[in-house]
Amino acid sequence: DALSKSNFENYSSRARDSMASWAPDCIGFNLIEAVLCHICRKERPGAVLVFMTGWEDISSLRDQLKAHPLLGDPNRILLLTCHGSMATSEQKLIFEKPPPNIRKVILATNMAEASITINDIVFVVDCGKAKETTYDALNNTPCLLPSWISQASARQRRGRAGRVQPGECYHLYPKCVYEAFSEYQLPELLRTPLNSLCLQIKSLQVESIGEFLSAALQAPEPRTVQNAIDFLKLIGALDEKENLTNLGSFLSILPVDPKLGKMLIMGAIFRCFDPVLTVVAGLSVRDPFLLPQDKKDLAGTAKSRFSAKDYSDHMALVRAYEGWKDAEREGSSYEYCWRNFLSAQTLQAIHSLRKQFSFILKDAGLVDADTSMINKLSHNQSLVRAIICSGLFPGIASVVHRETSMSFKTMDDGQVLLYANSVNARYQTIPYPWLVFGEKVKVNAVFIRDSTGVSDSILILFGGALSNGIQAGHLKMLDGYVDFFMDPNLADCYLKLKEELDKLIQKKLEDPSIDIHKEGKYLVLAVQELVSGDQCEGRFVFGRESQKPRASNRVSNDENKFTKDGTNPKSLLQTLLMRAGHSPPKYKTKHLKTNEFRALVEFKGMQFVGKPKRNKQLAERDAAIEALAWLTHTSDNNQHEDDKSPPDVTDNMLKILGKRRKSKRRHD
Repeated sequence: DALSKSNFENYSSRARDSMASWAPDCIGFNLIEAVLCHICRKERPGAVLVFMTGWEDISSLRDQLKAHPLLGDPNRILLLTCHGSMATSEQKLIFEKPPPNIRKVILATNMAEASITINDIVFVVDCGKAKETTYDALNNTPCLLPSWISQASARQRRGRAGRVQPGECYHLYPKCVYEAFSEYQLPELLRTPLNSLCLQIKSLQVESIGEFLSAALQAPEPRTVQNAIDFLKLIGALDEKENLTNLGSFLSILPVDPKLGKMLIMGAIFRCFDPVLTVVAGLSVRDPFLLPQDKKDLAGTAKSRFSAKDYSDHMALVRAYEGWKDAEREGSSYEYCWRNFLSAQTLQAIHSLRKQFSFILKDAGLVDADTSMINKLSHNQSLVRAIICSGLFPGIASVVHRETSMSFKTMDDGQVLLYANSVNARYQTIPYPWLVFGEKVKVNAVFIRDSTGVSDSILILFGGALSNGIQAGHLKMLDGYVDFFMDPNLADCYLKLKEELDKLIQKKLEDPSIDIHKEGKYLVLAVQELVSGDQCEGRFVFGRESQKPRASNRVSNDENKFTKDGTNPKSLLQTLLMRAGHSPPKYKTKHLKTNEFRALVEFKGMQFVGKPKRNKQLAERDAAIEALAWLTHTSDNNQHEDDKSPPDVTDNMLKILGKRRKSKRRHD
């Protein structure tokens, strides 16, 4: 708007032509390059600080400058970067003076605005933008997107040029744009989720959170406040009347995000405290795994070694910390961090936070002084996964296997992506049906950060509230977003177990002196057995029809069943087979004389043929529908149309699963 209102009458025709080609929506790499050339050729000696939006832009600009005959000449220019995930050795370089006759050029994010002072900076180049965290209340998603800075930030950037000597600042935007900037950055209250704040407000015995926050000088959106209240209710910190529960009271004394606080408390209750303590402390600070741009693959490989193919960033963090502690005892912690691309400072911060959290929980009576007792089940990795799930819920993504790849979907965002430095991003397939995650952020797409694979049983017992679906054996979670289909007796068993487990946990929170491992000994043992024994075979994925459909309706019913809500039947079939441990199905398509296509799908020696369709894609979809109809069809032997008894477990599905089990036993 500011640009459209300005005609730049006071500028020369050359300047007006230049402004006409300026694109305010993107970072002008060529303009930055031209400014740097001007400084290097015509200005006095001194280091240059270039403010960019984020690592992606820094990396692209660095590559462009390295290809330049002047700016890419290492004998004349020392090109450095400054960003949040730098290794310690790189951090030191930006403060050191360069050799004689070499000019230092630093490409930096807004961390160089106020966090650090580089003494020899004489010139600043300001692109006028920064990546800022905002909160999309409608989609309940934090966003990290480039946006215009405030006037206060522009002045702060300008001030970097004259800290210890006179300097100059090149603002790569016209004055009319600067005057349109907001005076100050938007307050954090208006651009972040309010989960922790709302919990703290309730701990002050305030009646209504919404009314309290509406009295703020700049009140947050009601939708943002309601999202936080709904989240606190979902994790059990508030009851339906917005009163603090026993869990909420404990969470309010922990200086950590409520979901991480819940994970910590559950780890203490279930005696796997130490690994959970490390996970919570690690998620409360910056990522200890460094990712140097020139050694990205090596750093990724190092992190994968800690994963040990268990599909969990959180377990990788635990092993990295434990390895660091061992190395520290042997006096080799520096070499350990250097070899494994780890930040020693971050690991030290994790160590300090562990002590702090442990002390608070001991003070609250949830942790005994006897460390051997509170870590009695720390070796049970499935139980540790379950505790991670209990804390990170409802941060859950379904793993959808496709023909040559896999994708991930969440309830709020649909398809999401994994961050490149996640251990799970390196796998072609993940044998778990679900990933739990602690943080998602929208950049150009929605990305989820650290994640851990969990089974159906873990999600059922340690996820959110369960309810019965319409048909027997159908369980729902998150208002039906997550569905489980199983034998009705098994569904009842899971429901009762979940109910009793929740009661036992509530009893412990009411009276921390209770030992649930004595009070509910067999219940806890049964839960351990279930979460450890679930092999993620995909048995709880698809529903069954309780009666065989009439022949006239069967085709249309099957098609509706497997294509509703935009579902792709080919993806469904592949997911089902791969969760059962089989190879993906193969398709063969034939071009018919009628100019139509007929497809055949093959798996486990079986073939299913679809109806003729107008193109190959539709033909393959129809073949997949035929296969799915057979797989998820329940036998109705001796079952009449008026028989309302619950159906048996899918016979054909059991054949597929049974083949796998027998082959595994023979192989063993």
